Amino acid sequence: MSSPSRVDFQTEPSRYRHWKLKFDGAIATLAMDVAEDGGLRPGYKLKLNSYDLGVDIELHDALQRIRFEHPEVRTVVVTSMKDRIFCSGANIFMLGLSSHAWKVNFCKFTNETRNGIEDSSRHSGLKFIAALNGACAGGGYELALACDEIFLVDDRSSAVALPEVPLLGVLPGTGGLTRVTDKRKVRHDHADIFCTLVEGVRGQRAKDWRLVDEVAKPARFEAAVLARAAELAAASDRPAQAQGVALTPLERAENDSRLSYRYVDVAYDRAARLATWTIRGPQAPVEQDIDAIVAAGAAWWPLQMARELDDAILSLRTNEPDLGTWVFKTEGDIAAVLAADAALQQHAGHWFVRETAGMLRRTLARLDVTSRSIYALIEPGSCFAGTLFELALAADRIYMLDDEDADAPAQIVVGERNFGAYPLVNGQSRLQRRFYEETLPLEAVRAAAGQLLPATRALELGLVTFAPDSIDWDDEVRLALEERRALSPDALTGLEANLRFGGRETMETRIFGRLTAWQNWIFNRPNAAGEKGALKLYGKGEQATFDWNRV
Repeated sequence: MSSPSRVDFQTEPSRYRHWKLKFDGAIATLAMDVAEDGGLRPGYKLKLNSYDLGVDIELHDALQRIRFEHPEVRTVVVTSMKDRIFCSGANIFMLGLSSHAWKVNFCKFTNETRNGIEDSSRHSGLKFIAALNGACAGGGYELALACDEIFLVDDRSSAVALPEVPLLGVLPGTGGLTRVTDKRKVRHDHADIFCTLVEGVRGQRAKDWRLVDEVAKPARFEAAVLARAAELAAASDRPAQAQGVALTPLERAENDSRLSYRYVDVAYDRAARLATWTIRGPQAPVEQDIDAIVAAGAAWWPLQMARELDDAILSLRTNEPDLGTWVFKTEGDIAAVLAADAALQQHAGHWFVRETAGMLRRTLARLDVTSRSIYALIEPGSCFAGTLFELALAADRIYMLDDEDADAPAQIVVGERNFGAYPLVNGQSRLQRRFYEETLPLEAVRAAAGQLLPATRALELGLVTFAPDSIDWDDEVRLALEERRALSPDALTGLEANLRFGGRETMETRIFGRLTAWQNWIFNRPNAAGEKGALKLYGKGEQATFDWNRV
């Protein structure tokens, strides 16, 4: 699996092989039924509801369908169609065959999907119950941890477990350790025992230790889950009678040098290990009336652009790991972008607009945790305004051309949506992160909101990194990119992750930080990934050989 073929993150329910979706009024059931022979790559069987990237791609799509196509749904029950097994976690044989980069990217996407469950619970009125109708281990329990509540069947055998340390010599890589402590407040000594027990914890002890919320005997398990699902649904404000919006397939063209959609274009320079992104603003007046917005559906510019951007980010992260620097540009009419933002603001309480804002929020958050150097170039014709200015604020550096003598010099606009509509995973707006929440610079930017800001003013406000003039522009940008690609990608990944989330920690930043540092390191160590490592030897009947030095 060192050179896998390209992965497509687009799918739809008729193509699912691993999940079954059922709708009953306000309650949706998302049932795992993994096809053993349905692995994304050859060489392993997805036994016992174990999963690989293909299973998670379907899960991500199913969540999107619930959000947009079924606004009547208020509670999602996540369960299994297998007898006596909920999910045994990430497929270990897949991990053993995978390259290091594949393992880490797999964990990252899985984390983001779990974070998306929590994001919808926090912002969209969707609640999630994990109905564990059988054994639940590893990544299966991590999926349960992402839900609002966990019900475990009390059948004397079903248990929850995080066995990665004793079995594989690695960590629960999709947030298991962090959610156990930060979210469920499991006492640290109980967590220490739990995370070193291969067999896990079952029944009343699982509830007593806060590993699950409820346990129920098999005869009343389903009724208990549905009763609680109905209670959670009653507290939601998602509309019971609204018509959903179909997520039509994205139109995408791709070859060896380019990935193109209607509003997103990515050009590859493989010699320079560079991807140049161009995000286009609206090409026609953006619908402002709520009926017209809903009628536009998936073609409404904020949603279509977000879906295209999301698909492109996922594609490049997985399929183009050598393109280590991403340069973001925009083109279009600033006024049109601000009109779209005005509609997002005006109708923020409408379910469809709220879900569109959520899609933008989660997509922009992918950039923050992407292991790529990100630069933004602001030039004449750019439309870095409001929502699209978030792309620049997500960058590691922002270069803005200072050419006020041009017929249409480069300008930016800070809009209302830059002040908290799209928080990072640490809860800060990107402006708050940029200025460490210091009052004076934020007040200065707030005073300039809505104005067309030229390069000199943007530099004065601290909104851009450099503002070269037209004489120096080409050379400064070229040198900056050449210097960047000469640096160690490993060191850059660590550097960027540290600098992007300076100052404030949350459960999410702790998850991604540990994935970047701890799990990244452990996945590379011989104790896990060597020829005699636990991850390599799992299921072969041979004991792992460890280097006992503590490092």
